[in-house]
Amino acid sequence: MAWGWRIAFLISIVLVAIGLYIRLRILETPEFVKVKESGQQAKIPFVDMIRQYPRNVALGMGARYIDGVFFNVLGVFVIGYLANTLKIPRQTALLGVTFAALVMIFTIPFFGKVSDRIGRRKTYAIGSLVTALSSFAAFYFMTPGVDKLTLWLAIIVPFGVLYASVYGPEAALFCELFDPRVRYTGISFVYQFSGIFASGITPIIATALLAQGGGQPWLICAYVLFAGVVSAICSLLIRPVQPQKLSV
Repeated sequence: MAWGWRIAFLISIVLVAIGLYIRLRILETPEFVKVKESGQQAKIPFVDMIRQYPRNVALGMGARYIDGVFFNVLGVFVIGYLANTLKIPRQTALLGVTFAALVMIFTIPFFGKVSDRIGRRKTYAIGSLVTALSSFAAFYFMTPGVDKLTLWLAIIVPFGVLYASVYGPEAALFCELFDPRVRYTGISFVYQFSGIFASGITPIIATALLAQGGGQPWLICAYVLFAGVVSAICSLLIRPVQPQKLSV
Protein backbone atom coordinates (compact mmCIF):
# COMPACT_ATOMS: atom_id res chain seq x y z
CA MET A 1 0.00 0.00 0.00
CA ALA A 2 2.92 2.32 0.63
CA TRP A 3 4.71 1.94 -2.69
CA GLY A 4 3.18 -0.84 -4.82
CA TRP A 5 0.61 1.41 -6.48
CA ARG A 6 3.47 3.26 -8.21
CA ILE A 7 4.51 0.18 -10.20
CA ALA A 8 1.67 0.49 -12.72
CA PHE A 9 2.58 4.11 -13.39
CA LEU A 10 6.24 3.19 -13.93
CA ILE A 11 5.28 0.41 -16.35
CA SER A 12 3.19 2.93 -18.31
CA ILE A 13 6.49 4.43 -19.51
CA VAL A 14 6.40 1.64 -22.10
CA LEU A 15 3.04 2.94 -23.38
CA VAL A 16 4.44 6.47 -23.56
CA ALA A 17 7.31 5.20 -25.71
CA ILE A 18 4.91 3.33 -28.01
CA GLY A 19 2.66 6.38 -28.31
CA LEU A 20 5.61 8.63 -29.12
CA TYR A 21 6.83 6.20 -31.78
CA ILE A 22 3.39 6.15 -33.41
CA ARG A 23 3.10 9.95 -33.35
CA LEU A 24 6.49 10.38 -35.00
CA ARG A 25 6.18 7.58 -37.56
CA ILE A 26 2.55 7.50 -38.63
CA LEU A 27 1.87 8.64 -42.19
CA GLU A 28 -0.62 11.31 -43.19
CA THR A 29 -3.84 10.13 -44.80
CA PRO A 30 -3.85 10.14 -48.64
CA GLU A 31 -6.58 12.82 -48.59
CA PHE A 32 -4.51 15.20 -46.48
CA VAL A 33 -1.42 14.53 -48.59
CA LYS A 34 -3.41 15.78 -51.61
CA VAL A 35 -4.41 18.89 -49.66
CA LYS A 36 -0.76 19.61 -48.86
CA GLU A 37 0.34 19.00 -52.41
CA SER A 38 -2.29 21.41 -53.71
CA GLY A 39 -1.33 24.04 -51.12
CA GLN A 40 -4.88 24.28 -49.76
CA GLN A 41 -4.17 23.82 -46.06
CA ALA A 42 -6.42 25.83 -43.77
CA LYS A 43 -4.60 28.80 -42.22
CA ILE A 44 -6.84 28.78 -39.15
CA PRO A 45 -8.56 25.36 -39.10
CA PHE A 46 -10.77 26.19 -36.12
CA VAL A 47 -12.31 29.21 -37.84
CA ASP A 48 -12.90 27.26 -41.06
CA MET A 49 -14.44 24.40 -39.08
CA ILE A 50 -16.95 26.66 -37.32
CA ARG A 51 -17.79 28.57 -40.50
CA GLN A 52 -18.20 25.56 -42.80
CA TYR A 53 -19.47 22.81 -40.51
CA PRO A 54 -21.53 24.27 -37.64
CA ARG A 55 -24.24 21.64 -38.13
CA ASN A 56 -21.80 18.72 -38.08
CA VAL A 57 -20.05 20.14 -35.03
CA ALA A 58 -23.35 20.28 -33.12
CA LEU A 59 -24.45 16.84 -34.29
CA GLY A 60 -21.07 15.35 -33.47
CA MET A 61 -21.19 16.66 -29.92
CA GLY A 62 -24.74 15.39 -29.56
CA ALA A 63 -23.74 11.98 -30.88
CA ARG A 64 -20.98 11.70 -28.30
CA TYR A 65 -23.41 12.38 -25.46
CA ILE A 66 -24.08 8.70 -24.69
CA ASP A 67 -20.38 7.86 -24.90
CA GLY A 68 -19.40 10.25 -22.12
CA VAL A 69 -22.48 9.62 -19.97
CA PHE A 70 -22.42 5.83 -20.13
CA PHE A 71 -18.68 5.58 -19.58
CA ASN A 72 -18.80 7.75 -16.49
CA VAL A 73 -21.85 6.02 -15.05
CA LEU A 74 -20.75 2.39 -15.62
CA GLY A 75 -17.01 2.96 -15.41
CA VAL A 76 -16.65 5.65 -12.73
CA PHE A 77 -19.81 6.38 -10.73
CA VAL A 78 -20.71 2.70 -10.33
CA ILE A 79 -17.61 2.05 -8.21
CA GLY A 80 -18.67 4.56 -5.57
CA TYR A 81 -22.29 3.43 -5.83
CA LEU A 82 -21.42 -0.19 -5.15
CA ALA A 83 -18.99 0.61 -2.36
CA ASN A 84 -20.85 3.41 -0.57
CA THR A 85 -24.52 2.67 -1.23
CA LEU A 86 -24.64 -1.12 -1.55
CA LYS A 87 -21.65 -1.74 0.77
CA ILE A 88 -19.99 -4.06 -1.73
CA PRO A 89 -16.18 -4.22 -1.42
CA ARG A 90 -14.56 -1.57 -3.60
CA GLN A 91 -12.05 -4.11 -4.93
CA THR A 92 -14.92 -6.25 -6.25
CA ALA A 93 -16.34 -3.25 -8.10
CA LEU A 94 -12.92 -2.30 -9.47
CA LEU A 95 -12.34 -5.83 -10.72
CA GLY A 96 -15.67 -5.76 -12.56
CA VAL A 97 -14.70 -2.56 -14.37
CA THR A 98 -11.23 -3.98 -15.09
CA PHE A 99 -12.68 -7.16 -16.62
CA ALA A 100 -15.02 -5.04 -18.75
CA ALA A 101 -12.04 -3.04 -20.03
CA LEU A 102 -10.26 -6.27 -20.96
CA VAL A 103 -13.31 -7.49 -22.87
CA MET A 104 -13.39 -4.19 -24.78
CA ILE A 105 -10.01 -5.01 -26.28
CA PHE A 106 -11.90 -7.44 -28.49
CA THR A 107 -15.37 -5.88 -28.77
CA ILE A 108 -14.23 -2.41 -29.89
CA PRO A 109 -12.54 -3.64 -33.12
CA PHE A 110 -15.45 -6.05 -33.63
CA PHE A 111 -18.03 -3.27 -33.67
CA GLY A 112 -15.69 -1.13 -35.75
CA LYS A 113 -15.78 -3.90 -38.34
CA VAL A 114 -19.57 -4.11 -38.07
CA SER A 115 -19.79 -0.39 -38.82
CA ASP A 116 -17.64 -0.93 -41.92
CA ARG A 117 -20.27 -3.34 -43.20
CA ILE A 118 -23.61 -1.80 -42.24
CA GLY A 119 -22.62 1.86 -41.86
CA ARG A 120 -21.36 4.13 -39.10
CA ARG A 121 -24.58 5.98 -38.39
CA LYS A 122 -26.75 2.87 -38.23
CA THR A 123 -24.33 1.05 -35.95
CA TYR A 124 -23.91 4.09 -33.72
CA ALA A 125 -27.64 4.85 -33.49
CA ILE A 126 -28.61 1.29 -32.60
CA GLY A 127 -25.67 1.03 -30.23
CA SER A 128 -26.66 4.26 -28.48
CA LEU A 129 -30.17 3.03 -27.73
CA VAL A 130 -29.21 -0.53 -26.76
CA THR A 131 -26.35 0.67 -24.59
CA ALA A 132 -28.56 3.21 -22.83
CA LEU A 133 -31.32 0.67 -22.18
CA SER A 134 -28.79 -1.80 -20.76
CA SER A 135 -28.22 0.54 -17.81
CA PHE A 136 -31.61 -0.49 -16.41
CA ALA A 137 -30.65 -4.17 -16.51
CA ALA A 138 -27.20 -3.43 -15.09
CA PHE A 139 -28.52 -1.63 -12.01
CA TYR A 140 -31.36 -4.12 -11.59
CA PHE A 141 -28.83 -6.86 -10.86
CA MET A 142 -26.75 -4.63 -8.57
CA THR A 143 -28.30 -5.42 -5.22
CA PRO A 144 -26.94 -5.78 -1.68
CA GLY A 145 -25.44 -9.21 -1.21
CA VAL A 146 -25.30 -10.01 -4.92
CA ASP A 147 -22.75 -12.70 -5.79
CA LYS A 148 -19.56 -11.64 -7.56
CA LEU A 149 -20.28 -13.39 -10.86
CA THR A 150 -23.68 -11.75 -11.26
CA LEU A 151 -22.27 -8.38 -10.31
CA TRP A 152 -19.38 -8.67 -12.74
CA LEU A 153 -21.70 -9.73 -15.56
CA ALA A 154 -23.92 -6.74 -14.76
CA ILE A 155 -20.89 -4.55 -15.48
CA ILE A 156 -19.13 -6.52 -18.22
CA VAL A 157 -22.08 -7.09 -20.55
CA PRO A 158 -23.28 -3.46 -20.80
CA PHE A 159 -19.88 -1.80 -20.36
CA GLY A 160 -17.50 -4.30 -21.93
CA VAL A 161 -19.71 -5.48 -24.80
CA LEU A 162 -22.62 -3.14 -25.60
CA TYR A 163 -20.77 0.12 -24.96
CA ALA A 164 -18.22 -0.95 -27.58
CA SER A 165 -20.97 -0.66 -30.21
CA VAL A 166 -20.72 3.10 -29.64
CA TYR A 167 -17.02 3.49 -28.97
CA GLY A 168 -15.94 1.19 -31.80
CA PRO A 169 -17.34 3.17 -34.76
CA GLU A 170 -17.08 6.59 -33.08
CA ALA A 171 -13.69 7.64 -34.44
CA ALA A 172 -14.59 6.77 -38.04
CA LEU A 173 -17.99 8.46 -37.66
CA PHE A 174 -16.36 11.68 -36.49
CA CYS A 175 -13.82 11.52 -39.33
CA GLU A 176 -16.71 11.72 -41.77
CA LEU A 177 -17.94 14.99 -40.25
CA PHE A 178 -15.20 17.14 -41.82
CA ASP A 179 -13.06 17.47 -44.91
CA PRO A 180 -9.30 16.82 -44.61
CA ARG A 181 -8.45 20.53 -44.24
CA VAL A 182 -10.10 20.77 -40.82
CA ARG A 183 -10.62 17.12 -39.87
CA TYR A 184 -8.02 16.90 -37.12
CA THR A 185 -9.24 20.10 -35.51
CA GLY A 186 -12.87 19.11 -35.95
CA ILE A 187 -12.54 15.68 -34.38
CA SER A 188 -10.54 17.08 -31.46
CA PHE A 189 -13.05 19.86 -30.81
CA VAL A 190 -16.13 17.63 -31.05
CA TYR A 191 -14.65 14.98 -28.77
CA GLN A 192 -13.04 17.23 -26.17
CA PHE A 193 -15.55 20.09 -25.97
CA SER A 194 -18.50 17.70 -25.68
CA GLY A 195 -16.72 16.17 -22.72
CA ILE A 196 -17.78 19.17 -20.64
CA PHE A 197 -21.42 18.08 -20.57
CA ALA A 198 -21.13 14.46 -21.71
CA SER A 199 -18.37 13.37 -19.32
CA GLY A 200 -17.19 15.99 -16.87
CA ILE A 201 -20.41 16.64 -14.97
CA THR A 202 -21.96 13.17 -15.29
CA PRO A 203 -20.73 11.84 -11.91
CA ILE A 204 -22.11 14.99 -10.25
CA ILE A 205 -25.46 14.57 -12.02
CA ALA A 206 -25.58 10.87 -11.14
CA THR A 207 -24.88 11.60 -7.48
CA ALA A 208 -27.62 14.23 -7.39
CA LEU A 209 -30.12 11.91 -9.11
CA LEU A 210 -29.27 9.10 -6.70
CA ALA A 211 -30.11 11.36 -3.78
CA GLN A 212 -33.25 12.62 -5.52
CA GLY A 213 -34.33 9.03 -6.09
CA GLY A 214 -33.96 8.09 -2.46
CA GLY A 215 -30.89 5.95 -3.06
CA GLN A 216 -32.46 4.12 -6.01
CA PRO A 217 -30.63 4.31 -9.38
CA TRP A 218 -33.62 4.59 -11.73
CA LEU A 219 -33.42 8.34 -12.27
CA ILE A 220 -29.80 7.81 -13.29
CA CYS A 221 -30.89 5.17 -15.79
CA ALA A 222 -33.51 7.57 -17.15
CA TYR A 223 -30.80 10.17 -17.66
CA VAL A 224 -28.63 7.62 -19.48
CA LEU A 225 -31.60 6.74 -21.70
CA PHE A 226 -32.15 10.42 -22.47
CA ALA A 227 -28.50 10.70 -23.53
CA GLY A 228 -28.89 7.58 -25.69
CA VAL A 229 -31.94 8.96 -27.50
CA VAL A 230 -30.19 12.28 -28.16
CA SER A 231 -27.10 10.50 -29.50
CA ALA A 232 -29.13 8.16 -31.71
CA ILE A 233 -31.04 11.07 -33.26
CA CYS A 234 -27.91 13.14 -33.80
CA SER A 235 -26.00 10.26 -35.39
CA LEU A 236 -28.83 9.59 -37.84
CA LEU A 237 -28.98 13.28 -38.79
CA ILE A 238 -25.27 13.37 -39.64
CA ARG A 239 -24.55 13.73 -43.34
CA PRO A 240 -20.97 12.56 -43.98
CA VAL A 241 -18.76 14.82 -46.08
CA GLN A 242 -18.53 13.18 -49.49
CA PRO A 243 -15.05 12.74 -51.02
CA GLN A 244 -16.10 14.25 -54.32
CA LYS A 245 -17.04 17.47 -52.53
CA LEU A 246 -13.63 17.95 -51.00
CA SER A 247 -11.58 20.82 -52.29
CA VAL A 248 -8.44 18.88 -53.14
